[in-house]
Amino acid sequence: MKKIYIKTWGCQMNEYDSFIIQKTLEKKIKCKTTKEHKKADILILNTCSIREKAQEKLFHQLGRWKILKKKNPKIIIAVGGCVANQEEKKIYNRAPYVDIIFGTQTIHKLPKMIYKNEKYKNILINTKLEGIKKFNSKYFYKNKNISSYVTIMEGCNKKCTFCIVPNTRGKEISRPYKDILLEIKNMTNNIKEVTLLGQNVNSYFYKNKKNKNICTFSKLLHKVANIKKIKRIRFITSHPKDFNNEIINAYKKIPKLVNFLHLPIQSGSDKILKLMKRGYNIKRYKNIIKKILKIRPNMKISSDFIIGFPGETKKDFIKTMKIISEINFDTSFSFIYSKRPNTIASKLLDTTTLHEKKKRLYKIQRALLQKKIQWNRRMIGTIQEILVYKKYKKNSQKLIGTTENNRIVIFNGSYNNIGKIVKVKITKIYKKYFKGKIII
Repeated sequence: MKKIYIKTWGCQMNEYDSFIIQKTLEKKIKCKTTKEHKKADILILNTCSIREKAQEKLFHQLGRWKILKKKNPKIIIAVGGCVANQEEKKIYNRAPYVDIIFGTQTIHKLPKMIYKNEKYKNILINTKLEGIKKFNSKYFYKNKNISSYVTIMEGCNKKCTFCIVPNTRGKEISRPYKDILLEIKNMTNNIKEVTLLGQNVNSYFYKNKKNKNICTFSKLLHKVANIKKIKRIRFITSHPKDFNNEIINAYKKIPKLVNFLHLPIQSGSDKILKLMKRGYNIKRYKNIIKKILKIRPNMKISSDFIIGFPGETKKDFIKTMKIISEINFDTSFSFIYSKRPNTIASKLLDTTTLHEKKKRLYKIQRALLQKKIQWNRRMIGTIQEILVYKKYKKNSQKLIGTTENNRIVIFNGSYNNIGKIVKVKITKIYKKYFKGKIII
């Protein structure tokens, strides 16, 4: 039996794609997944191109795998994901020992590509944008985890000036809602929490060929909530432009939606948001948050920030610092702007030095860290609802789970609590997790 090793970079959608790759290959070519790359017969790299120098990271990894292939020429090396869509033949030109290059939407063709490569020994490249074909039989694959991802759509239509995703993932295509529900239902009864994935989940919209059975994102949330074994629902990533009142009102009617929302703002300056072509302004963003907090006062908000976007002045940066203070974000992510090929922003004049961008990033990250620390301290002494995932590896008498706002909590408890939502009093903060005491 062949052994496959899959290395995944990037977002949760890439992790989900890797899950499909693993299950498809295990079923179609009767192989076994290994965590040790040196023991693998097939090496698969699922890439991400959202950050600058993604290509260099790819070739560094391929260089390490080249050594293994020299020792064993029968090893198959396959490269997929967003960098594969972006670079295509350039990958083979620079690394001719690569056997297969597949795209974000051709992962379902991997079994045949592997078969052909073994038979004819030729390089195979297929990065076509084929929409949702890769999901055709996905829902037959069991996922034994307590918490699992499910991709509900592929691609994005927004064309933000800094983003390469529309080029690598294609236009928005929503999966049939019946397939999504069937996939969730076919997961084992271990599943208690589902995270719905998409480049922009808010714009999910499905209708059949007769324009009947229309399903919007808010309707999909209600349908998922009707699945009894699901106790928690999350979704990422949201776009403020499409975060409409229908979605906001879902928080009134669906208790299973967690009190945590990741809503990327990117900048606190309307001028920069316009240059980014985000399609909303700060007033609109703040209004969304205001409406949500009115429904769910305990809601925690996280976000993304791009620092040093072309044209960002000190005044623009100060506005971003101000919005962090006003919104009082929980945990957030911040990055220096990365120039991506074939994007509008890559052609904009950028006069800010890297040194200045790093200074701004440091200030932003320090401010965001302070916000996180403040939220952590407020949680001491509170009673949190914890979804219990598993036993704690270092102590079999302890359990590990998460709060609604993604804090890891470790506490004493019975094995029977795994998969349940239990009430835990938070007693202590450590660097990476909380300690708690179960409330009986």
